Amino acid sequence: MIVGLTGGIGSGKTTAASFFKELGIPVYISDDRAKFLMNSSEILKEQIQNLLGEEAYHNGSLNRSYVASKVFSDQELLFGLNAIVHPAVDVDFQEWYKKQDTPYVIKEAAILFENGGYLKCDYMIVVTAPIDVRVKRVSERDKITPNEVFDRIRNQWSDARKISLSDAVIENISLSGLKYRVEILHNHLTVKVSRA
Repeated sequence: MIVGLTGGIGSGKTTAASFFKELGIPVYISDDRAKFLMNSSEILKEQIQNLLGEEAYHNGSLNRSYVASKVFSDQELLFGLNAIVHPAVDVDFQEWYKKQDTPYVIKEAAILFENGGYLKCDYMIVVTAPIDVRVKRVSERDKITPNEVFDRIRNQWSDARKISLSDAVIENISLSGLKYRVEILHNHLTVKVSRA
């Protein structure tokens, strides 16, 4: 069973994913794999440079700050980049999934709803957190301004829209609460699979 795990930027979805991993569940972090593929695939590199210009890469590596400055202020470029990267990540995930041998796996991705990836998941979990908490977390983590964080938030669906399509919601207020909720969901999912 494929369990999709998503949430807005700064919601804590990656931390939730790490708690699932601690419970022995394989976790596929889409963003990490996307970065790997963008840096290792010559085909992707060429397509990204055609879209964003030669400056998209510096010494053969993705110039992340340049790419972010281009795509998070231009919906068309963001759509174009996603159209290049998401199909490659999808193929990579399918190859990874075939090698797993557990009742379920976690596919963690920031925009599982926005890119339609949730349609390929059997169960959806969304992680939420108050907007001010998310902005503070991302500003500190990525060393960017609150306005830059809001630019990224504006490119994602609202929590309410995600929740309406989810099977479970985890509100991330504290680490201990997040861990407890993950453990409850893990037990639920394990039983669900055994009864299927």
